[in-house]
Amino acid sequence: MKTDEQDSLKLFTVLTRAMQSVKTNVEFDIKKHGFNPTEFAVLELLYSKGDQTVQKIGQKVLIASSSITYVVDKLEKKEMIVRKPSPTDRRVTFVSITAKGTDWMDAVFPKHAAALSSIFSPLEANEKKALIEYLKRVGLHAEETTQ
Repeated sequence: MKTDEQDSLKLFTVLTRAMQSVKTNVEFDIKKHGFNPTEFAVLELLYSKGDQTVQKIGQKVLIASSSITYVVDKLEKKEMIVRKPSPTDRRVTFVSITAKGTDWMDAVFPKHAAALSSIFSPLEANEKKALIEYLKRVGLHAEETTQ
């Protein structure tokens, strides 16, 4: 096996293990606040980007449309979000974060951001920026090669 292939295999293994460790740490942080990662992702999207259609939430949070309804139902029961019919298209439903959801995110999101900052603290700011660019490049290339 060539050195480049060996390095690529090693990189895949290291990246996968690092991602699993980061994911486990982030999920632990989110669960401390009483939500699962998908619910938190939906709240964070609505908190930072405003009203979204149910379909758009599924695309942004990367979950199946069948699961989105379940997550939206759970968050609605907790009074964190509310559904709103589109004024122009009866087939479209928007989802909005409620005042209760916004208040909760105002309290919790800074703690979550601090937890993420702690996870990535071994990296300097320039290293984080470089890693973001490298991973974007790899991700886009992988996406192109599977289409």
